[in-house]
Amino acid sequence: MLKVLKSLKSLKMMFLTILIIMLVIDAYSYKGIRMLFKNITKNWLRKTIFITFWSSILLMVIAMVMGYFFRSTTRNPTVFTWYYYLFGLFLILYLPKIIFVLFHLTEDIVFGVTYIFKKIRQKKSVVSDEGEPISRLKFISQTGLVVASVPFFSFIWGIAKGRFDFKIQPITMRFPNLPSAFNGLKIIHISDIHIGSFQGFEGQVERAIQLINNQKPDLILFTGDLVNNFYEELDGWLPILSKMEAKHGKYSILGNHDYGHYYHWESEQDSKENFRKITEAHNEIGFKLMNNTSETLERNGDKIALLGVENWGLPPFPQIGNYDIAVQGVENIPFKILLSHDPTHWDQKIIGKTDVSLTLSGHTHGMQFGVQLGNVRWSPSKYKYPRWSGLYQVANQFLYVNQGLGYIGYPGRVGMPPEITVITLQSV
Repeated sequence: MLKVLKSLKSLKMMFLTILIIMLVIDAYSYKGIRMLFKNITKNWLRKTIFITFWSSILLMVIAMVMGYFFRSTTRNPTVFTWYYYLFGLFLILYLPKIIFVLFHLTEDIVFGVTYIFKKIRQKKSVVSDEGEPISRLKFISQTGLVVASVPFFSFIWGIAKGRFDFKIQPITMRFPNLPSAFNGLKIIHISDIHIGSFQGFEGQVERAIQLINNQKPDLILFTGDLVNNFYEELDGWLPILSKMEAKHGKYSILGNHDYGHYYHWESEQDSKENFRKITEAHNEIGFKLMNNTSETLERNGDKIALLGVENWGLPPFPQIGNYDIAVQGVENIPFKILLSHDPTHWDQKIIGKTDVSLTLSGHTHGMQFGVQLGNVRWSPSKYKYPRWSGLYQVANQFLYVNQGLGYIGYPGRVGMPPEITVITLQSV
C-alpha cells in the first residue's frame, strides 16, 4: 500500500511539474508573439491571434487534467488511443513553442547585452547623450516563428497522412552461402503493427495488407509488437490480419509490448492470461510463433534455417530471447535467418558469436520522426540505437531494421513512413 501511495505522489508531482513548465513556456512565448504582432493595425486580427493562442493552451490543460483525474485501469483500446492523440496535441503545440522560445530568448539576450554596453559607454562619455534608442533585432524572433512552423505543420501532417503512407522498401541481398534452390526467395518483412493504435482505421490496415499480398511473397516474417498492451486490442482484427498471404508460410516473434509489461496488472493471473491470448492470436491469424525455436525450410533437397527468439533488449526491456536454445537442431545448416525484435540483440549476442547470415529486427520505429533524403538519414532514434533503420553489415553478417508498420505514443509519422520491406535473396 505504501508503495502505491508513493507511486501516486510521484505521478502527481510529475504532472504538476509538467504543467508548471508548460505555463512558463506559454508565458514567455506569448511575450514574443505579442511583441511580433503588436503593430498589426487590424484590432480584430490581433485579438484573433491572441485568443487562438490562449484557447489552444486552455484546451491542452483541460485535456491533461481530465486525463490525469479520469485515468483508470481500463483496458479499452479506445481510451489509450485518445491518450496518444493527447500526446500528439502536446507535440504539435509545445515543440514549436520551445523552438520559438529559444530564438526569442537569444534575441532578449542580444538586446540585454547591447543595452548594458550602451549604458557603460554613456557613463564614460564626458557629454551625456542618450542617442537613438536601442532597436530590437526582431528578425531573430521572426526567424524562430518561421522555423517553429515547420514541426507544427509536420506533426499535423504526420497524424493526418504520414501514419498511413505505407512504403514498399525493396532490397536485394546476395549471399555466397545461400543454397541455389533458394535463389530468388522473396521475403516480406514487417514489424511493430501495434494494432490497438489503428482503432477506427480498419480500411487503412486492409490497404497495407493488400500491398503486402500484391508482392506475392514466398514468406512473411513479422518481428514483433502485435499489440500495445492487451489482447482486447485484437477484437475484430483477427479476420483482417489473417488475410496476409505467403506461398511457403508466415512466421512471427514477440516484441517487448506483447508481454504487457507497461501495465499495472491487478494480479499475476491476469497478466498471464493476457499474454496467453496474445500468443494464441498469432496462430489465429496464420502465423507460426517462434519463441526461442527454429524451423527448417527445404527446397529441392537444399535447406535453410529460420530461427526466432523472444524479446532481448537492453534494460529496462526484457532479455528473454535465447539464441542457444533456438538454434538447437539446426546448428549444421549453413544459412540461417534470425528473427529478433530488438536490434541491440544483434550487437550484443549475434555478431561474431554466431554464424547467422541475416537478422531481421524492428522495435525502433525510427522514432516515427526523422529525415531521409538521399544519403542523409537522421532520426533522434540514432542516439539510443546505433542500428535504428535499414541495412547494416559487419563482416559477412547482415541486419535489417524495419521502421514498423504501426505507431504508438505520437499517433503519426514524420519522415519515417510505415514500412513493408521486400527482401529478395540471391545466391552468389
